[in-house]
Amino acid sequence: MPSIPLLLLLLLLTGCQESVDPVQQTFSATQLLSNSEIEGFSRADHIRPFRFPEDHAAHPDYRNEWWYFTGNLNDQAGRRFGYQVTFFRFALKPPPATEHPSSWANNQVWMAHVAITDPQEKRHMAEEKRVREGPGLAGTTLNPLKVWVENWQLTESTKGFPWHVQINTQKMGIDLELTPTVGLVLQGDKGLSQKSAASGNASYYYSYPRLKSQGTITLAGTTYQVTGESWFDREWGTSALSSEQTGWDWFSLQFNSGESLMFYHLRDQQGKADTFSGGTWIDSKAKTARLSLDDVELTPVSWWESPAGIRYPTEWKMQLVPENRTLIVRAVLDKQEMDLSVRYWEGAVDVLEQGRTIGRGYLEMTGY
Repeated sequence: MPSIPLLLLLLLLTGCQESVDPVQQTFSATQLLSNSEIEGFSRADHIRPFRFPEDHAAHPDYRNEWWYFTGNLNDQAGRRFGYQVTFFRFALKPPPATEHPSSWANNQVWMAHVAITDPQEKRHMAEEKRVREGPGLAGTTLNPLKVWVENWQLTESTKGFPWHVQINTQKMGIDLELTPTVGLVLQGDKGLSQKSAASGNASYYYSYPRLKSQGTITLAGTTYQVTGESWFDREWGTSALSSEQTGWDWFSLQFNSGESLMFYHLRDQQGKADTFSGGTWIDSKAKTARLSLDDVELTPVSWWESPAGIRYPTEWKMQLVPENRTLIVRAVLDKQEMDLSVRYWEGAVDVLEQGRTIGRGYLEMTGY
């Protein structure tokens, strides 16, 4: 929500045999946030105080968590790029009572996703890393903060911000400095984001909804100086979805007015909106208002079929009921499917009202 967003990724191994290497497995979205294999893990089942910078780092008592960046950038000539960088941690078993003498005997599996959307050339590129935590292969540290999967990393300056995201692959690169222009936002009920009825089917969830972003994007050997805005989502928990829930549509929208909106649209087995759908309206000073299913009505307008034969709605009508406003959320490129360990759609969007572009954002869709 990416929040559950991406929750997505590999809630990996909720029930893998020891003889099967989880780093080599693939997963469906419905596996990810299930409530199987949760015994021994902590649960997100009560409101808790958040502590910073400690909560920026890992919470190994919980089964899964992620650090999630998306953004819309422009180069000096106005050329647009969208990007996603996400780090995921998944625990195969609860933490042991005593530490094993070998650093290779580790129950933590890490995954990272990176993607760049280039609307001008109508291309979307995505890559993934998956490793066991092992001796220094992946993990988090504090003072200074570092989150990494091999050579893909998030680091902070000596003063906390700016944060620095660095990704390098043979096909693309991202090197960005990120500084909040709006304060940290606790999502849900004081940071407890309930996703279904059962106690503990929830996550602890906070966001930086607006990060001033500057640096470089590299594609096919060409480097572009870029500036723009990013969104950061941070979640951890042990389970979230019930067996009646099949997927979600997650929106993170940044309006030209300085306001922002996060909304996750959970779907049931019949494809209808689940009552635990919800989100947050954020004003330009980070003052928030919670949104329920009754506040936001979502209707698919047009669909795109991926090469795998999966149909995704890449244009939506979003009705903000209390304000009597109707928005259109439209993908800048239909082809933004992430064909990785978990197949999902994640991409840059424009927000329109009465035919005028009033903002930008990102959309994630799973379970189609």
